[in-house]
Amino acid sequence: MDKLASMNVFTKVAKAGSFAAAAKELGISRAMTTKHVMQLENCLGVRLLNRTTRHLSLTEVGTTYFERCLQILDDIEESELAVTQMQTEPRGTLKVACPPFFGTYHMAPAISEYLRHHPDVHVELLLQGGTVDVIEAGLDLAVHLGELAESSLIARKLATSRQVVCGAPDYFAAHGIPKTPNDLKNHNCLFNWSWPQKDYWHFMDREGKKVTVRVSGNLQANVSGALRLAAINGLGLVLLPTYMSGHDLRKGRLRAVMTDYEPATLDIHAIYPHRKNLSAKVRTFVDFLYARFQPRPYWDEWLDTQNIGADKTAEHLYGMD
Repeated sequence: MDKLASMNVFTKVAKAGSFAAAAKELGISRAMTTKHVMQLENCLGVRLLNRTTRHLSLTEVGTTYFERCLQILDDIEESELAVTQMQTEPRGTLKVACPPFFGTYHMAPAISEYLRHHPDVHVELLLQGGTVDVIEAGLDLAVHLGELAESSLIARKLATSRQVVCGAPDYFAAHGIPKTPNDLKNHNCLFNWSWPQKDYWHFMDREGKKVTVRVSGNLQANVSGALRLAAINGLGLVLLPTYMSGHDLRKGRLRAVMTDYEPATLDIHAIYPHRKNLSAKVRTFVDFLYARFQPRPYWDEWLDTQNIGADKTAEHLYGMD
């Protein structure tokens, strides 16, 4: 017996005061309506309705049960409505993981803007380097930088970040400007020791030929943010993604060199567990990020040296000095 269905039939009969009227409202036969009520009575071991040929009324226990059924059915309806709204209207807690630098300077400003438009959403932001297990960590989504591993997770590309070799103007004034990858052997190159092939930098020239050079320097770190600061202070050259260096390039704190030799680009993806029945909070947030970083991310607007309007827009989006 479907007890919830029988409870619903019982409340309709009690309200209508008639099996026939309830059956018509529910779109089922009178016999089926009667069967639902009788099954409830047999299950409970009590009489819920007093029946005569002309009149139908609730028993004392039937009245109590009727009130409880109304409350239960109302609670179920409210619960279903709440779940439906979560699928159509952004609400609830959104748990997001992101690498620390990208999270601080790009994701945090994006979240602030998103929440202004969707005040019923609450965001929990986890800043963490390395690979994050989205499902095990109970996350709604994570931002992944670089090559994707094989996974059952859904991945949506948000943007691409170029990479550039750059250094401070003071460094170039003292040590000269490298023109080719081979020139890097004569420069103090700062590199991330957590990368695969940490001290090998790879490039593609204008003709599509791959060029690899082994670099060396007096500072290594496991996070590129530390190398960025060292480069700004004039210590040496660093290979950085433009999501990290773009603002410094625009402000003149860093200068990109060897632009005829392009390092591999860095793809940025949003990854999340499911595509089917995706909640409104995840769907709208991913759409928001995609729109924010397209068609070309603002961190590459340092290329448009004459585009003053774009420069002001990027200043607002970065959240950096």
